[in-house]
Amino acid sequence: MTVPLPPLPPAADDAYRPGGRSVADLVDTEHRALLGLADRVTDPALDAAGRGEVLDVLTAAVSRHLSAEEQYLFPAARAAMPDAAELVQREIEADAGLLTALKELSGADDPAVADVAERVRCHVSRVAALVTPLREVASDAELIRLGNRWEIAEEAAPTRPHPGTPATPPWNKIVEPAVGVLDKVRDAVTGRRTRLSDLEHRREG
Repeated sequence: MTVPLPPLPPAADDAYRPGGRSVADLVDTEHRALLGLADRVTDPALDAAGRGEVLDVLTAAVSRHLSAEEQYLFPAARAAMPDAAELVQREIEADAGLLTALKELSGADDPAVADVAERVRCHVSRVAALVTPLREVASDAELIRLGNRWEIAEEAAPTRPHPGTPATPPWNKIVEPAVGVLDKVRDAVTGRRTRLSDLEHRREG
């Protein structure tokens, strides 16, 4: 069973390999970054200002990651691995719980930050159980094409938690970019940090 994606160009054949990164590799890379942010935001040696900036970046990273995941990874897993449908549904529910927990935080000193960090760690562990078998059943071309769409989805994704938005296609592919525009306007106005590179620049400075 193949992953549902738009058709290849007419000249493409079975040997066609698009350019870009595999969705599985992207997920693994982002998961490592999320784990690092979860560790940093709960580091007792971090001052309040530093923890607030890390929390902003973690919130934005999780929001973008879950948006792309629900638009492309989960539908692909469902199509390629019918037995994974129940696991995907549970993960969609867990994603909503993580977004809700992020939205309800009162600030960087909220004791619930530790719970959010643990939810992130659990997310990484559970989704790995989907990515590993997906590598085995999807072709390299399919994984790369999914990766290309993942990266586009993340660029347009929200940077703040919106647990009430649709979590499955087609509606999430319509709503999430619209919400993402509003989030980015707010980020620009407030000067909010949303990228891991923002934290590295601060550390170097």
